[in-house]
Amino acid sequence: MKYNKESYKEVVDNYTPKNKIVKNCFMAFIFGGAICTIGEIIKNIFVSGFNVPSDDAGVITSVVLVGLSALLTGFGLYDNLGKIGGAGTIVPITGFANSVVSPALEFKKEGFVLGTAANIFKLAGPVLVYGYLASFIVGILSLIFK
Repeated sequence: MKYNKESYKEVVDNYTPKNKIVKNCFMAFIFGGAICTIGEIIKNIFVSGFNVPSDDAGVITSVVLVGLSALLTGFGLYDNLGKIGGAGTIVPITGFANSVVSPALEFKKEGFVLGTAANIFKLAGPVLVYGYLASFIVGILSLIFK
């Protein structure tokens, strides 16, 4: 069967998945905003409920968000949120926790040392390496140009 340009374009258009960029952006905005709102609620609870200074409450909030993200990843719920919320679930702190826990769960059948411990930073490792390298370079430059 031979196609001309118009009929070929029609076949391609019929089988090409439709672009959902507006929906994806909206869902990312909603889920990312929801995660940030939850973080603010947690911070306000520590500041007003437990009289923790605001700077310290921010650190505690980060720890709580990492813990919640790791827990949700462990129960398999964070991946489901990622399917719906897309890029909004990769808010840096929770997305990072997910990227550390996911490989650990994937390789746990190979044992604690050779499975979980050896592969835990498989996804997050490059982020850490280049983050540390960038921090080192910025630190040196700030000492030089002070």
